[in-house]
Amino acid sequence: MFDVENIKKLPKEPGVYLMKDQNSEVLYIGKAKNLKVRLKQYFDLQDTRAMIPFLLEKVVSIETIVTTSEKEALLLENNLIKKHQPKYNALLKDDKTFVSLMVNHKHPYPMIKLVRHKGAPAKDGLYFGPYTNSLAARETFDVLRGLFPLRQCSDQELISRKRPCILYSIKKCLAPCVKKCTQQEYNFYVDQTIEFLKGHDASIVKELKRKMHEASDQLEFEKAADFLRTIKQLEHVQENSKSLVHSHRIDSDVIGLFKSHLELVITILNFREGKLIGSSHFCFKEIAQSDEALLQSFLLQNYQNETSTPKEILIPFTLENKEEIEEILKETLERSIKIICPEKGEKKELIDLAYSNAKTLMHQKISEEQKQENSLQELQNKLSLSRFPMVIECFDTSNISGSSAVASMVCFVNGKKCTNRYRSYKIKGDATDDYNAMKEVLKRRYEKKELDLPDLIIVDGGKGQLHVAQKILQELEIASCDLIALAKEEARHDKGLTQERVFILDEKEPIIFSKHSSVLFLLQQIRDEAHRKAISFHRLQRGVKLLKSELDELNGIGPKKKELLLKRFGSVRKIKDAKKEELEQIKSLTKKDIETLLKFQKT
Repeated sequence: MFDVENIKKLPKEPGVYLMKDQNSEVLYIGKAKNLKVRLKQYFDLQDTRAMIPFLLEKVVSIETIVTTSEKEALLLENNLIKKHQPKYNALLKDDKTFVSLMVNHKHPYPMIKLVRHKGAPAKDGLYFGPYTNSLAARETFDVLRGLFPLRQCSDQELISRKRPCILYSIKKCLAPCVKKCTQQEYNFYVDQTIEFLKGHDASIVKELKRKMHEASDQLEFEKAADFLRTIKQLEHVQENSKSLVHSHRIDSDVIGLFKSHLELVITILNFREGKLIGSSHFCFKEIAQSDEALLQSFLLQNYQNETSTPKEILIPFTLENKEEIEEILKETLERSIKIICPEKGEKKELIDLAYSNAKTLMHQKISEEQKQENSLQELQNKLSLSRFPMVIECFDTSNISGSSAVASMVCFVNGKKCTNRYRSYKIKGDATDDYNAMKEVLKRRYEKKELDLPDLIIVDGGKGQLHVAQKILQELEIASCDLIALAKEEARHDKGLTQERVFILDEKEPIIFSKHSSVLFLLQQIRDEAHRKAISFHRLQRGVKLLKSELDELNGIGPKKKELLLKRFGSVRKIKDAKKEELEQIKSLTKKDIETLLKFQKT
């Protein structure tokens, strides 16, 4: 325990204090105008925060550092928290990744990308964000792909293509790969995309209407219709987002804070030009800082390295060191940011909205979502996918009895089942050829022009199935989907953790995941769901047919024995070819049953 008598020896100047345990590990770091007075409050029990008793039980020594001003103390406190990462201080980890929307505007034919980065992004394009809420970023990304027909293929595809892909047919790409548009036409939509990301919706609609009338006057009615379609989509987006608009047009971040016993949530609502474009939240547990100290520390940690900072930050309560924080941020970011605590009006309503969001988030389970996010990100990195696998479609075929072959497609969005996108198919071609079955089902799924393409397609099987799928996608002019094949050890579909082989294009050897990998678990879950769906549909289709099999004519061979025989041998034809020794291995068959089957083989 810390000797309280030592407090008398502490300085009265402003500075920073470091509370340490018996192993000299830093437990807590704080700052004070008067170090002696502030530390005396802890041991006089004047501080009633819930975590203080737990903290003081462990404190053995206190180190103090005197500073010349409160501003210097703020900076030093922030730096020491990052260095020592004390248990009882709020810390935003430096390894946190962000999702941003990026336009590689230096490329002759720019495209919009959804990218994840740590800290400040590379200077290889225009970045918008970052969004710590990746779902909001992806929703914006999907809106942009629907509004503006920029390319979605890789640079290699752009160079090598000789015909436009399916996205051109459904008016989601201008097909610059085969010069279906001029450079000027393509650049127009690039500029509109950037304007949209900046929040200039009204100016975009105005310019699109001008272009539409211009095309109409020149009797280019198809082009005018394309402009009209984009205008209507934009107006639809504006109509749906009216509730997220306020009259205060200054770029603002609104901070809400909700505390419940030992847990605390901070929510940030990001408003740009009066529109709510995103939000983020931060959760803390067992923090000994006061709400004021935590908010001060949070502002310095969160905004000193921000790539997209607002002109003002609205906070829920006043801060004693508000001016000093503004000065530090101005020196770091080289521009002014106002910190405001509104007491009434629309800005106060925004603070209340942020508080409500923080309160709601406190009661939500976010760990599972983050786990899924991490698994999908690892999947993209491990397999070098060109797109984040937000939407995954997986195909499996079922051909148990040699007839009534079927296939299934299941869909996972953000790592979760999306059952309304599931599909089942009766195979019309050769029921015994798995390759032909896969060809048929892929064609039937993707040959339609009005469709939503997934980010990743998975086929159940090995290298052969992968190449079959690749050929079909090439025939259908689909170049914007990643493709992999997943093969289970010995083609087993049990629930055990078996070795899985993932095949990707342009790689001879399969990629092997650890048996305990969360990515492997996700892939198994998706593939097994596809297999379950295929088996269920197959059983449904062959139910009636199975009962009308040739085996029905055999005395003593009931439905259960009949199904057992078909599962064991695969078809009636193979049952006829089975040897006596093979039949004797089936325990459910009696000697009389075996004699009946041997006579049946001769017919």
